Amino acid sequence: MSAERHAVAGPSAASESLDAPDGPDGSPGDADDSASGGPGDARTSPSSAVDDALALVAGDRYERALSRGGSRARGFDVLFGEAGASGEVGGFGEAGGPSASGPAGEGPRDARDSRTAPGRQAPFVRGSVRHPLFRDDSPGPGSGGGNPGAPGHSSRPTTAWPDARALAGRAARVLGTGERALGEALGQVLAVPLVALTDLPSFDSSAMDGWAVSGPGPWRLPRGGQGILAGEGEAVALHDGQAVAIATGARVPPGATAVLRREHGDLTDERVLHATARLTHGQDIRPRGQECRRGDQLLAAGGLVTPAVLGLAAAAGYDSLRVTRRPRVEVLVLGDELLREGLPSGGRIRDALGPMLGPWLAELGAEVSATRRLGDDAEALYAALAESGADLVLTTGGTAAGPVDHVRPTLRRLGAELLVDGVSVRPGHPMLLARLTPDRHLVGLPGNPLAAVAGLLTLAEPLLRTLAGRPAPAPYRTPLTEAVDGHPADTRLVPVVRRGGGRAQPLRFHGPAMLRGLAAADALAVIPPGGTDRGSPAELLALPWAADKGDR
Repeated sequence: MSAERHAVAGPSAASESLDAPDGPDGSPGDADDSASGGPGDARTSPSSAVDDALALVAGDRYERALSRGGSRARGFDVLFGEAGASGEVGGFGEAGGPSASGPAGEGPRDARDSRTAPGRQAPFVRGSVRHPLFRDDSPGPGSGGGNPGAPGHSSRPTTAWPDARALAGRAARVLGTGERALGEALGQVLAVPLVALTDLPSFDSSAMDGWAVSGPGPWRLPRGGQGILAGEGEAVALHDGQAVAIATGARVPPGATAVLRREHGDLTDERVLHATARLTHGQDIRPRGQECRRGDQLLAAGGLVTPAVLGLAAAAGYDSLRVTRRPRVEVLVLGDELLREGLPSGGRIRDALGPMLGPWLAELGAEVSATRRLGDDAEALYAALAESGADLVLTTGGTAAGPVDHVRPTLRRLGAELLVDGVSVRPGHPMLLARLTPDRHLVGLPGNPLAAVAGLLTLAEPLLRTLAGRPAPAPYRTPLTEAVDGHPADTRLVPVVRRGGGRAQPLRFHGPAMLRGLAAADALAVIPPGGTDRGSPAELLALPWAADKGDR
């Protein structure tokens, strides 16, 4: 199910198809050394068990290939690249038994060249012989995401990270529109401009508690007269020298020239009112139409419906809003090893993505119709995808090429169009984007939690933004408090938190399987290939719940 299963796709897959092994805090390891003939040489690294296994299967030929190639990665290319073309590995043919001859140019081989018992199948090849653990779409030795053409990579190119985001944003069309009651429109996008249905305010009103007065003072209040409260109809007109008590928001009576605040008035026993502070004409009266006139455009189409927008719409006379339909998303959690509750045990782990993705998708404006746990069941996955009516199906895990990674084979079976098949980003490079039908899409997330979040922000967020009609956020860059190592060819996404001085601090615990750094983060920093120096600005992908907190 998860990206870790790339590790069985071939000896070099651990270094090229996986994110590098993490240090104790999730910092990148140096997995490529053993595959490149560097410090982790094949003869001294723990990977020497691979050499022993291949020598057992292929005999002297692997030793000769390794010595000719100068490194294990080249040794694999020589051994499997040449032998695989004829369907032979180390002298074994299609049937898995000893073949009559070796590869072209090496002449006959006798049984002593092979240390594998007759009838035993060779482990993994690029030709017609395949280990039963690997499907026909298995990348084979030396494959992986990242830089096409780099040593140890498959011929299938991955998509550069910026290109993948842009492609995901163009892959869909804006959904249809509909009327939603104000209480149901929050988080959706205005499909048409918000136009005032009335003047705001719709009548002259008092801005303060006090007295409505007419002309210069002093003013006389009528005996036994009642004050004017908010919500009451039009009051009796005032004449010069008269006043009447008034509450905030109440309709100002005709003839009133100002409102005298209660704290600025002195009322004598004879019910004569004197001003104790300077009073100007029109003071503390909100005139009709001060905020807008009927027919004025208050907001343009495409704006997000926030709580403030709901308040403005209600004040302007709306009971419902025409908004773009919220994208419907279904989440399919794959993997037999995942537990829904309790402590990890018996080789099984807790499902971290199921509880996390639903709320995250809601923050992105989606309507999550269901979160279903399917395990590693190819038929269940096929049925779920064939029957789903969601605009976007999100799968977790199963995007690699291991024995139970069923996403790609199922997409082929459905006749889906693969738009993005791997992205040059760490973590998360096995992510994918497919078009199931003209109006339905699938985003396949890797199984590791931080890698899945990388896929969510790389492919799902731009797609959902387009479906919902949301505008793309303006790019945001900020300097980093320290240098961040980069992958030689791929973009890295690293959790960061805002600090004082307008800088962002990279966080520890940023390995592909870790969430500790992400839980404390405000954003993910986009680290280009080769890394970023201390003080250099980096693009930030803000997390939806992390508002701009300013310096801390």
